[in-house]
Amino acid sequence: MEVYELPALNATLNAAAAVLLLSGWICIKLGKRSAHITLMSLALVVSAAFLTSYLIYHFHVPSMKFQGKGVVRWVYYTILITHVFLAIVNLPMIILTVVPALKRKFDKHKRLARWTFPVWMYVSVTGVLVYLMCYHWYALG
Repeated sequence: MEVYELPALNATLNAAAAVLLLSGWICIKLGKRSAHITLMSLALVVSAAFLTSYLIYHFHVPSMKFQGKGVVRWVYYTILITHVFLAIVNLPMIILTVVPALKRKFDKHKRLARWTFPVWMYVSVTGVLVYLMCYHWYALG
């Protein structure tokens, strides 16, 4: 795989994380704890793969300049800024949510997950949106 192909991989990993997160959330709401654990573990692995790929890409390639004009530029930068800020906050939130689950302190896990889940979902979904806006919808040529 070439470095220029990593943004598409990153978007795919973000989309997969979002599907896994939503599926895991549905499973825990239905009382399917084992399925929840499996799906959330997979979401964690997929998100770690994303972070690795993202860092490799940005080590080799400078940031992409958004080509959209007018109102869509404001929309894009609003999404991007909130995405980046919440992505930075997300990693420690995930760790703080997973550790109590591993220690079988499910009350604490559940309390933290109420905040972590929507942030993680937002970061995953907006990651895909940023990719689509930059590389497809408003790309040069």
